[in-house]
Amino acid sequence: MDKWRKSSHSGPGDGNECVEIAASPTRIAVRDSKAPAEATLTFPTAAFTRFLEGLKEPDRREPA
Repeated sequence: MDKWRKSSHSGPGDGNECVEIAASPTRIAVRDSKAPAEATLTFPTAAFTRFLEGLKEPDRREPA
């Protein structure tokens, strides 16, 4: 895995309460920055990309 990095949305005061990601050509790893030695979730790159795209889509469950 490449170097771990925090979200750019981590601001002052809560910058230690964030998830971190590390990428390789085939996998994305996610961990809690407060407990980096604990469990790490690992996803295929394509699945993680679809997950992020889904977060950006409007919620279709809301009434029009």
